[in-house]
Amino acid sequence: MSRSHFLTLLCDRRQRKAMSSLLPGSDLCYGNCYKTLMKGLEMKSQVSRRVVLRGLGVSMALPWMESVARFAGAAGSTTSESPVRTAVLFAGNGFHSREWWARGEGNSMELGRVLAPLIPWRSKMLFIRGLYNVEATKGNIHSSQTGNLLSGAPLASGGQVRSGTSFDQVLAQTIGKHSKVPSLVLGCEKSNPSVHKNYSMLYSSHISWSSPTTPTPLELYPALAFDRLFRDGADRRALSVLDAVWEDARDLRRAISRSDQQKLDEYLESVREVERRIEAAGRRGELQGWRPTLEKPNIPRPPDGLPQDIAEHMRLMCDILVLAFQTDTTRIATLKLNNDHSSLRFPHLGVDYMIHHLLSHSDTDDWLKVNQFFVEQVAYIARKLDAIQEGERTALDNSMILFCSSMMTGHHNNDELPVVLLGRGGGQIQTGRVLNYRDQPNRQMCRLYLSIMNKMGLPIRRFGDADQPLDEV
Repeated sequence: MSRSHFLTLLCDRRQRKAMSSLLPGSDLCYGNCYKTLMKGLEMKSQVSRRVVLRGLGVSMALPWMESVARFAGAAGSTTSESPVRTAVLFAGNGFHSREWWARGEGNSMELGRVLAPLIPWRSKMLFIRGLYNVEATKGNIHSSQTGNLLSGAPLASGGQVRSGTSFDQVLAQTIGKHSKVPSLVLGCEKSNPSVHKNYSMLYSSHISWSSPTTPTPLELYPALAFDRLFRDGADRRALSVLDAVWEDARDLRRAISRSDQQKLDEYLESVREVERRIEAAGRRGELQGWRPTLEKPNIPRPPDGLPQDIAEHMRLMCDILVLAFQTDTTRIATLKLNNDHSSLRFPHLGVDYMIHHLLSHSDTDDWLKVNQFFVEQVAYIARKLDAIQEGERTALDNSMILFCSSMMTGHHNNDELPVVLLGRGGGQIQTGRVLNYRDQPNRQMCRLYLSIMNKMGLPIRRFGDADQPLDEV
């Protein structure tokens, strides 16, 4: 393994400069490099706990590995633990009024039927009752209840667009600099630029806001989201990401323990599998965008429509979010599964007679079925993250996955919001509990955001309409 390769794999630019003086010779084998570096315990520069594989137009951060963590600790690093990540998953139009509930604690916690897919992770979950967003109660329509969901800010009416910077983007603008992508903002339904009852529908189409007047652009296309994580610059060659970094991966594999070799192999295979699925979905015409039913259309092509297979679309976005966290490419993500006032249909569930928004107005069995489908996406992410071991904890233990909507049910009632938090925030959260703030005076949703930001390493004292975090979170 070459001297330059080893330095590239384990260090950032400043660390390479500091360490180069400790590495005599131009072509040291890994063993000699390791021995030399172990003798440099007294050096003050820190070694990154992450390994980055590089190829032409591609950089790929790899998962936490014990070999690298031990090495980083030996070299004096204070960052050998996995970082804490935050994701917000949003489902518009609320949930079944009689089946969103939880009681009890730990593995004995009982869940309403909407939340049934989360039963395997109830010991790693907080069910939070009673939080609300006072500014969202003023308009009483979908747009006015969603545009400030993650900020608690007043919304401009009259077709104007002014909200507030959402807490995920406050994180992105501060701690986002520690990762390649400051934040990943994904969506499964395109935004609506129209105006409804004096409020811009952009509010109901975006939960992430980079500034009060700028919704963070949504990435709707799985392939482009994947490219953003793993491809650099304008290079968009057909070459597989893994092909581009194969040489670095081969050299690294020789340098790590057998258990880490297995972890590396499993991770690289998961990347390859996502690539295969994106390619296959594209061939079947199941990605975002309208496709004609004829080989050659006999009418002018209409504007791009909704995904033809929403289940595959959502699942790909979930996989990309997990990969982003697993590789430390980003630590902050939002996934908007649909818009508030959504027009999605669900033929794969046998529910194709009514759009999501209209279906939400009644507590039918079909509405419950759609609710469970959305919760299944959250459960899928939890299962994938919980299967990723990062030292003594899993990636789910090192994450905070917030699942919410901008109203409790489709009847626009938002004096209480549906909120579930999965993951232990790097061991900072005692999970397996039901927290009820319904009858408490200070039950602002922004208190939860303060708690999350503090656990992400951003100790701010005020956000939105809150000036104290939730002590119980």
